[in-house]
Amino acid sequence: MREAAFVKQNKDKWIRFENVLTGNQIDLSPDELSALYLEVTDHLSFAKTFYPQSKTTQYLNHLASQSHQKIYKTKRESSTRFITFFTEEFPLLMFNYQRQLLISFLVFALFCIVGAYSAATDGAYVRTILGDAYVNMTLENIADNDPMRVYKEMNEVEMFMGITVNNIKVALMAFIFGILLSLGSLYIMMQNGIMLGSFQYFFYDKGLLWESMRTIWIHGTIEISVIIIAGAAGLVLGNGILFPGTYSRLESFKRGMKDGLKIVVSTIPFFIIAGFLEGFVTRHTEMPDWLAILIISISLLLILFYYVVYPRIRYKKQLHALDERTDYL
Repeated sequence: MREAAFVKQNKDKWIRFENVLTGNQIDLSPDELSALYLEVTDHLSFAKTFYPQSKTTQYLNHLASQSHQKIYKTKRESSTRFITFFTEEFPLLMFNYQRQLLISFLVFALFCIVGAYSAATDGAYVRTILGDAYVNMTLENIADNDPMRVYKEMNEVEMFMGITVNNIKVALMAFIFGILLSLGSLYIMMQNGIMLGSFQYFFYDKGLLWESMRTIWIHGTIEISVIIIAGAAGLVLGNGILFPGTYSRLESFKRGMKDGLKIVVSTIPFFIIAGFLEGFVTRHTEMPDWLAILIISISLLLILFYYVVYPRIRYKKQLHALDERTDYL
């Protein structure tokens, strides 16, 4: 058989097998995967016999080598697995869920506006949302000319640990509540959005909007962002139940649970950063405005890059690599 005909006859199987190895296609049973592997190795033997020096043989040899490691190798996970999750696996996953991220953000932003408007039109609303104890304490701090004193009262390490654990709990709640057909996650976004909107209006009403923003957004930029991202993870879970597509509802639910959990796991380092900033940095209200703005700007750019821009970069890079291989075949 001529090499060109050999390639044309089998390249669809090779591309399918490569997609399995790269994680782009995982809907094969173990028996189907093994059968496909045997076909690829048979094709490699054929190519070695009739086209020993060709690029087709090199490609199939590389494919067989990769598959051997995937299917039969039992060695422990590579020490770089943790790193590759954050640099390769997760960004590609996140690319598929930009719509859920946008919905989570829009719902949160909408109810921020609702919270601010409600606080502006109802004098008792802030106390209803934030509680009398917090409002009274803050009014005392304002009277003492130290409106952000609440961030200075606790020991740095205790505050760091407590805030980090609490934020992770909120994120898990935003994710797990997605099992209520996504409505639970949207409720958490609504709840937190209203709280933030009324909180910011409270300080605006006291003539302290800038003072509050330059302080709380030092840690809040990352903290609020990852809560919104956790809400998106909840939507992934809920949509797995609502929209199974070609999968059974149970299988779709499992996939939504797995992908949503990966999104939540990705937020943990950012919650730690936010907790560190709130525990050790936010308390320094004497810092110059330019430094506060710099920290806030870097935090925002970091979140936008990792969860919006970088997934697109990784996807385009993988798509380009697959196109090159397809063109070659």
